[in-house]
Amino acid sequence: MTRAISLHAVSKSYTRGARVVDRLSLDIRPGEFLVLLGPSGCGKSTVLRMIAGLEEIDEGELLLDGEHANDLLPADRRMAMVFQNFALYPSMTSRDNIGFPLRIEAPGDDPRPRVEATARMLGIEELLDRFPGQLSGGERQRVAMGRAIARRPTAFLMDEPLSNLDAKLRNHLRAEISGLTRTLGVTTVYVTHDQAEAMSLGDRVAVLRGGVLQQVGTPRTVYALPRNVFVAAFIGTPRINLLRGVVRAPLDGAMTISLGKQFLRLPEPLSLDHQLLRVQQGREVIVGLRSEAVRIGDRAAARPGETHITGLVEHVEFQGHEMLVHFNTGSRPAVVPDLEAPRPVPPGRRRRREGGTVLERLRGRVDALRAGPVVTVEEPDGPAEEPAPPEGRLPGDLIVRTTPDLALRHGMQVPLLVDIAHLFVFDQHGDRICPAPARLPDLEE
Repeated sequence: MTRAISLHAVSKSYTRGARVVDRLSLDIRPGEFLVLLGPSGCGKSTVLRMIAGLEEIDEGELLLDGEHANDLLPADRRMAMVFQNFALYPSMTSRDNIGFPLRIEAPGDDPRPRVEATARMLGIEELLDRFPGQLSGGERQRVAMGRAIARRPTAFLMDEPLSNLDAKLRNHLRAEISGLTRTLGVTTVYVTHDQAEAMSLGDRVAVLRGGVLQQVGTPRTVYALPRNVFVAAFIGTPRINLLRGVVRAPLDGAMTISLGKQFLRLPEPLSLDHQLLRVQQGREVIVGLRSEAVRIGDRAAARPGETHITGLVEHVEFQGHEMLVHFNTGSRPAVVPDLEAPRPVPPGRRRRREGGTVLERLRGRVDALRAGPVVTVEEPDGPAEEPAPPEGRLPGDLIVRTTPDLALRHGMQVPLLVDIAHLFVFDQHGDRICPAPARLPDLEE
């Protein structure tokens, strides 16, 4: 048996009235693998805990298979959680850890057949008589998954189960989780801040920001048609290039988007999406370009729909199978705040404020006094300081993905071709205006 989960205008607040989740509505289909994706502190784990019954719902309604479930006890929801920290009993063997919930649910039944069947499914038969302290991180997470699977739940709720593992093991277990959940056909809600996990695992991805649902859709949709600039910036590696521009739409000339020292010329005849940009005449917009939407080449090599700009090589990242080239085009980068928001302090730990405990903050003040006052010295005759690049990016305003065989070095002036068909334009509020949203009120495109 698998379960449909629906959240209707659900909200959650902690002390001082700050909403961690704000009127979230989401329908999860039976057997679906849905990923809740967002930066730390966006409310995704709180949503998971409300579904599990570990957090009360302040406003709104939770439906399980169409029935009101706000007040249903966690044990009656028949869901299994897999946590980030494994949550295994250190004094029990793997066999006992997997079988423990079975003994609680059915005290008179022998849990051994189900435990051994689960161990065979996960390939951990040789680990059954070992204690958690004798297991590696990956083995402990397999045992934790086995404990959840053995219960035969109606839904799996996974809260960043791979974040404590190294990259190689994460990739391996990611494939195992995907195969297991699809084999079992159980509804799965998976929380992560890692967009690579979200894109590779989810049937659909729900992107949250500050407790507010931004977009729901398949991985392909949220990548190719991000609803706003936050979704565009949060999803994709390397991060999308975001540049400030101004729409120029003269009556007697070609429409362009000025990027400062250069401009993007829109091909004629204008597409319907580009015709709609006329209403933005003279307004500042945000231009989004994925690294694969730009290629190295001169005007003679331009294909239909491509426009020409130039870039100065700032940095080259050799990746083996490809290169990521950082260019300076003289454009002004647009910075999206809250891509990695700080994690809020959970209830019951309010005394631990930003900067650590009271003792840690006092130590910090003493160290600051020893070091002397911090003074910012302005140099009026000196050159203006260049703005720092967005966090996580090297200098340059445009990153281009290219083949590894090109001989590029710092300071080279290189011709670039931009595929206008893959151009995103967002308004000053961050909402996508090109390609035009088909249904603005709908979060699913």
